[in-house]
Amino acid sequence: MEAIMIKVMHIITTLGPAGAENMLCRIAAGMDRTRFNNEVVSLTGILDLAERMQSIGVRVRTLGMKKAIPNPLLVMQLARWIRESKPDVIHTWMYHANLIGSLAARLAGNVPVVWAIHHNAYDPRVDKRRTMLVNRACAFLSRKCAARIVFCSEASLRTHKKLSYAAEKLEVIPNGFDLEQVKPDPAARESLRAELGIAPDAIVIGFAARFHPHKDHHNFIQAAERLHKLRPDVHFLLFGMGITWENAQLARWIDSAGIRERCHLLGLRQDISRLFSGMDIATTASRSEAFPIVVGEAMACGNPLRRNRRGRLSINCGKHRQRRCARRSARAGRSVAFAD
Repeated sequence: MEAIMIKVMHIITTLGPAGAENMLCRIAAGMDRTRFNNEVVSLTGILDLAERMQSIGVRVRTLGMKKAIPNPLLVMQLARWIRESKPDVIHTWMYHANLIGSLAARLAGNVPVVWAIHHNAYDPRVDKRRTMLVNRACAFLSRKCAARIVFCSEASLRTHKKLSYAAEKLEVIPNGFDLEQVKPDPAARESLRAELGIAPDAIVIGFAARFHPHKDHHNFIQAAERLHKLRPDVHFLLFGMGITWENAQLARWIDSAGIRERCHLLGLRQDISRLFSGMDIATTASRSEAFPIVVGEAMACGNPLRRNRRGRLSINCGKHRQRRCARRSARAGRSVAFAD
């Protein structure tokens, strides 16, 4: 008997090289193409991952929305695309896409919509007022507009349950990782230190994240400054979109901390397994992510995960497992402190 083809339309805010966007690519690539037909609509014109999606046969379209200027006409255009494509289910990714995708689905004829949420705590210092208003609107509409609401962590589910999202529709599906693609690399330690031009026995602490207030690079640099005073031999490896010396703000933070000679900024990289395998300690300073993908990738490369007493995430590995990354408060601001 011939299998029934299920058509899925994914609606996401952008297709930039970030965590949720990469996870969408992985999900689409891993779905059985004899059973599922995927299509992706990006609300904005940020399409870095479009070619990657198209290479696996996924149609990609963009509404060309401007982030700061909501356009009702484009919501109606999205509704027309939904009517034309006739998807069996719409999978929306992140708050703005959850709201706009649900409204368009209603206009198109009530196609079932599954929301994906990758955010956790809110911080008015970095979260835009518009995003917080969209989140409140989603909470209000969750009972009528969402068939299911999927979170990548229990913490995120609990946060949104407190925000009055429809409790009966909430469920957790953790981020998944391809362990054939992300895995330990025995040669990485030596080759990474050769690339960086540092001693073979140098300790390297890494931080993988695009440059964004949610990732809190300033927090990491403050912690690195404190550690440098205790262990001036430690090197700091940072990589991700926007993590280069051309980033004036990041360079200013590093220079102010007096650690330029110990910092290595590599920009956007594809050799994730090698970088995580080559460092001694992987860290995250994220303010609000539910389950940072880099945490899972670091673990897959042999960096085990540990929780500290505050329930935050910390990562340590191998012979340095007694060095713990803990979230603490300091007069200079929130910082990540490393202690033997």
